[in-house]
Amino acid sequence: MLLTLEGLDGSGKTTVWEALRASYPDAVFTREPTDSWYGDAVYRSIADDDADPLAELFLYTADHANHLSSTIEPALEAGELVVSDRYCDSRYAYQAATLADSRLDRPLEYVRDIHRPFTREPDVTVYLDLDPETATERSGSTNKFEQREYLERVSDNYERLIEAEPDRFVRVDATRPPAAVLTRVESIIDDLTDDRGVEPTEDRDIDDRR
Repeated sequence: MLLTLEGLDGSGKTTVWEALRASYPDAVFTREPTDSWYGDAVYRSIADDDADPLAELFLYTADHANHLSSTIEPALEAGELVVSDRYCDSRYAYQAATLADSRLDRPLEYVRDIHRPFTREPDVTVYLDLDPETATERSGSTNKFEQREYLERVSDNYERLIEAEPDRFVRVDATRPPAAVLTRVESIIDDLTDDRGVEPTEDRDIDDRR
C-alpha cells in the first residue's frame, strides 16, 4: 500500500512523517524530492528564483520517475507499506501554480497528463489542511515556494485534486496540536492496514474539525 502525505509548506507533513517511523518501524519511509542526484537538481532549482518553470517541472518529473523505479515499485512488489512525504500531488499542485502565468492554458491538467502514463497513484493520500496565510507564517517564506500568493494558488490546486478524487484523499485539520494530528494520521493508517477502509471524505472532514 502506498500512503502519501500532502499539504502546503508549514502544514507539518515532515513532522508527521518522521514521527510515524516509531509507530510503523517495518514500513518503508521515503520522500520527494529524493536524495538522488535527480533530487539534488531539484533542490538547486528550488534555490534559483529565476529557474525556468517548465524546465523545473521536468526536473521534478525525472526525480519522480527514478523514485518510482528505485524505491516505490520494489517496495510495493515486496508487499510493504510505503509512506511518502510528498509525491505526485505536490507536483500537480505546486508546478501547476508555477506555470499559471505561462503559455499553457490548463497547467494542472498538463502536469497530470505528463505523469498519467507512468506514475503509480497513491492508494490513500492524507492531506494536512492548512490555510495559506498560516502556512506562510509557519514556513517562514524562506524560498519562492513559500510566498503567500503562490501558496494560495497551490491550495486552490489541491482543492481541485481532492474534488476530482474524493475517495483517495483524507483531509486532516493541520491547525490542531501536532500530537492530535499525529494521532489522527495513525488512526487512518491503522484503519487501512486492518482492512476496515476509510470513511467517505465528507464524513471525515466533519470528524476532523470537531
